[in-house]
Amino acid sequence: MSILADIESSNKAQIAMLIDPDKFEESQVLKQINAANNAEVDYIFLGGSLISNNALDISIEFIKANCNIPLVLFPGNSTHVSSKADAVLFLSLISGRNADLLIGNHIHVASWIKKQKLEVIPTGYMLIECGRLTTAQYISNTIPIPYDKPDIASATAVAGELLGLRTIYIDGGSGAEKTISVQMISKVKQSIDIPLIVGGGIKSVESAKKIVKAGADIIVIGNAAEENPDLITDIANEIHQL
Repeated sequence: MSILADIESSNKAQIAMLIDPDKFEESQVLKQINAANNAEVDYIFLGGSLISNNALDISIEFIKANCNIPLVLFPGNSTHVSSKADAVLFLSLISGRNADLLIGNHIHVASWIKKQKLEVIPTGYMLIECGRLTTAQYISNTIPIPYDKPDIASATAVAGELLGLRTIYIDGGSGAEKTISVQMISKVKQSIDIPLIVGGGIKSVESAKKIVKAGADIIVIGNAAEENPDLITDIANEIHQL
């Protein structure tokens, strides 16, 4: 079964651990991987807004040597792709008006990706304002959807679905001060018929549970898992039962 088919058919909440290759350090990443294995995490998302150390392939090889969890690229631009991964979130930043991130970067790499044995997951990516300027907002040169505007988020997600995207990913960005509101998550989920991925600012079991109960099909844990890899186990024990 493809990764997208697994996401679409899953009857339980799923968890992705986000690893940033720009912060690659074997000992730290190994702790994260061991925690992901123990927690039976569903996916490893690999990527970030800025990759400056040329460690993408090294990161992929190290992760795949230490676990069998499906590895999905979370690219910041067209250079953040590799045929060594299992799949790629083919992200279109539908919350912004930056043409390069809506379609431009995709054109540069589309023909190459089609020739690879790399599963493509067409994803509508939406940045949500969550208390501070994040790297994703700065690098993308876009204005995020306001925190208290669930109707805008809902309409944007529906537009992405009608354009043929297969998942919607709403994200507060790395270092978000708070999670996306349960009101926005619920509004978006009720408006679409495709899987909903939610990330940004998830730092506790309780916040993870609230987000899943609001409608997230996949939650993404990033910074919190870097700081405390064991947290992913605590979250997984609760989330996989929902």
